[in-house]
Amino acid sequence: MNLVVIPARGGSKGVPGKNIKELNGKPLISYSIEVAREIFPDNQICVTTDNEEIINMVEKNGLKVPFIRPPELATDHIGSHEVLLHAIHFYESKGESVETVILLQPTSPFRTSKQVRMALSKYTSEVDAVVSVKETSSNPYYVLFEESSLGFLEQSKKSTYTRRQDCPKVWELNGAIYIMDAVKLKDKKLSSFDRIIKFEMDELSSIDIDSKLDWEFAEFIARKL
Repeated sequence: MNLVVIPARGGSKGVPGKNIKELNGKPLISYSIEVAREIFPDNQICVTTDNEEIINMVEKNGLKVPFIRPPELATDHIGSHEVLLHAIHFYESKGESVETVILLQPTSPFRTSKQVRMALSKYTSEVDAVVSVKETSSNPYYVLFEESSLGFLEQSKKSTYTRRQDCPKVWELNGAIYIMDAVKLKDKKLSSFDRIIKFEMDELSSIDIDSKLDWEFAEFIARKL
């Protein structure tokens, strides 16, 4: 089966309660749930959360939350890999065979179902994962620097480029869509996969909410849309 995972823990320092905070009149997590339901049946959609308020809100809209995420998997120190493994193991314990995991983070409200479908079309047996990206404006050949052991700034990637438009394109993960081989995910983290390809998204649909400023900008965009 395809397993769509929407992770939504209760704690959030940047924007408290952001997963159920209303963005332009609708809970933030609802944007991702609606996208998922346009493509997948409800029994393949897993909202994983430790928070009763989130569970109540999700189930009020007709989507069953299959389990309560254990507290040890809901801290600031836990990454998405452990959360995904927990979800995979839960469904497999119920007799399901999970082949593909689609991670849709709630913090990307402007990602569309069309984009998810397009990303899915790029996922074949020849790749381990498809990840959504945007072209970064912070190019390491041009504007990114690192501090040397002597405290001096040095260019991150040595180059002789004098114009930004001449630099090689560099891609930034935007966090909106991850499509992964579940079997490989059980062996290693996504960052260790060998065959990852990109799905490019525009600047607007790549908006990721992590801070209060991000939220205010997203509110502005949502009203404009």
